[in-house]
Amino acid sequence: MDVTQAIHKRRAYRSLKSVNITKKVIKDLAEHARLSCSCFNNQPWRFVFVYEPGPLKNLHAALSKGNEWAKSASMIIAAFSKKEDDCMIRDREYHQFDLGISVGFLILRATELGLVAHPIAGFSPKKTREILGIPGEYQVITLIIVGSRSEDINPVLSEKQKKAEKKRPPRKSLEKFVNYNMYLR
Repeated sequence: MDVTQAIHKRRAYRSLKSVNITKKVIKDLAEHARLSCSCFNNQPWRFVFVYEPGPLKNLHAALSKGNEWAKSASMIIAAFSKKEDDCMIRDREYHQFDLGISVGFLILRATELGLVAHPIAGFSPKKTREILGIPGEYQVITLIIVGSRSEDINPVLSEKQKKAEKKRPPRKSLEKFVNYNMYLR
């Protein structure tokens, strides 16, 4: 699979079935995230790969009510960084951008491996830090829910989510977000 295929195949599915997560898989995903670009090569990203049953169940306490579906994940990856570890250019905190790029690399590699890697914002960063022992100066940006796609629709999903499992939600047209030479809208 090439990058274009991985981009087109990647989907944020919520109906997951169990998949065997090994240290080899984790190292593979981490290696691809590690190769991401960053401001002055600072590499501010940090990850906690949670895949053992006990710690995974503990992390469920940090999930928001609308993310019960994530409890069927085989792994949850906490992605975090802190501004002091990366470029600060006036008011721009580059650590968030650089972490996002590395997460994108990780997600595309997961897709290539046949996994679903679904980043979510619906969680408590404070509880996540407490459960995983992440120091308070770090900003937990996302949790990445990892599993294998299930053809059986997860019954905890809303009607809108069930619909999105069957067909990719529409994407904005290029005209909605692309400008040429100057911002016009």
